[in-house]
Amino acid sequence: MKFKEVDINWLGHSGFLIKNSKIIYIDPYQIKDDLPKADLILITHSHYDHCSLEDLNKIIQPGTRVLVTPDSQSKVNKFDIPVRIELVEVGQEFDFSGVKVLVLPAYNVDKPFHSKEEGLVGYLIKTNGVIIYHAGDTDKIPEMEKLTGYNQNFVALLPVGGRFTMDPVEASEAAKLIKPTVAIPMHWGTIVGTKADAIEFKELCEAEGIRVEILDKI
Repeated sequence: MKFKEVDINWLGHSGFLIKNSKIIYIDPYQIKDDLPKADLILITHSHYDHCSLEDLNKIIQPGTRVLVTPDSQSKVNKFDIPVRIELVEVGQEFDFSGVKVLVLPAYNVDKPFHSKEEGLVGYLIKTNGVIIYHAGDTDKIPEMEKLTGYNQNFVALLPVGGRFTMDPVEASEAAKLIKPTVAIPMHWGTIVGTKADAIEFKELCEAEGIRVEILDKI
């Protein structure tokens, strides 16, 4: 999907490839072999479907910067190619030659899979006048209220698969809260969640006047 000057591509599950002046990946999992090499990789947490060494090895190159949570560090230390690994925690900000990244919390409120104490994250990326929020594996959380000011050129990537994350109803409530310019459902179609969940999310959001794009996997 082309949004302003930024290409946003869904890799399946919670994975995305964002292209502008930089090649940015978020949580690549079960990706193709011929994708462009990464300038920047953002990992939300250590679970195998978000921090996959096999997939990361397909896209790293010397000098790739990899932002990871502390629980992911033992995995990414196994690269053969020299990359720049940086540990993140909630509240940190990074500037990569004009691509700004803010680290945000991601956790379950009423599920046992992702506790707040584990330090899982989402990311807010600012590039080319576009703001992209990758929510990570999360429920609707109070910290999302701080995103309500980003309602211009604001793309929200929200999990809808249920069980481990928000389901379509909860994700639509999160979208109503943060009011993105466009919302894109993720965390469906691989391990948990189906296209029906993405469609339900789209219908619920569009009933509230929120644009939703269901992307095809590349």
